[in-house]
Amino acid sequence: MKSIIRTALLAGLAVLSFSLSAAQADEALPASRLDQVIKAGKLRICMTGDYKPFTYYRPDQTFEGMDVELGQSLAKSLGVEAQFVKTTWSNLMNDFVAQCDIAMGGISITLDRARSEPVMVDGKAPIIRCADKDKFRNFDMIDQPGTRAIVNPGGTNERFAKARYKNATLTLHPDNVTIFQQIVDGKADVMVTDASETRWQSKLHPELCPVQPDQPLQFAEKAYLLPRGDVAFKAYVDTWLHLAKATGEYQRIFDKWLK
Repeated sequence: MKSIIRTALLAGLAVLSFSLSAAQADEALPASRLDQVIKAGKLRICMTGDYKPFTYYRPDQTFEGMDVELGQSLAKSLGVEAQFVKTTWSNLMNDFVAQCDIAMGGISITLDRARSEPVMVDGKAPIIRCADKDKFRNFDMIDQPGTRAIVNPGGTNERFAKARYKNATLTLHPDNVTIFQQIVDGKADVMVTDASETRWQSKLHPELCPVQPDQPLQFAEKAYLLPRGDVAFKAYVDTWLHLAKATGEYQRIFDKWLK
């Protein structure tokens, strides 16, 4: 099935290329990352490894998660090896430009990021101790003097926190893996992150409860980070994603990690 999908994707791109004359193609189509990936035999995938269930860097120095499996699927469709590159949210863009072909792992769409078609809809929601659910029923009740908010640096969580908190005390915590334990231990009261992550973390930490995850504080979508202006590579990734959803592969992986 993977070889058929790869053949179909490459054939589709070939049809687009042959619609131009050979001379026009040489002038109109710049070298694509798609060609480089196939020639190198590997797809370099940047991910932070600190964002369950999308990506997690295990103690044995391997990755697991929803976008890890999807990255492996994308690489297999190209007939190449998936090579995962550890990065951080603060260094994501620099590491992506210097070391990677694509970045995956729960990346939110922003205007300054060249990206694939949306992978899923998400949005920001708070997560608190369940013992405080009557005290913090919504964001207005959370954003009060004396509330200790916590956030990981370098991504859309920090952008949201700095823009929206007006009265709460905000603290940056450098490790997105242990940040939720800070709330469990009473060292912080709340974190605002993607609603999907609040649901996942409440399963890992029964002491924690999401606040209105079905009514996010803002609209957001997730996608994959791609090289800016690379039309052929984007077309391949978008078509692969479309076929993964149409064949049920995407839903199977989604259900495994998010249901």
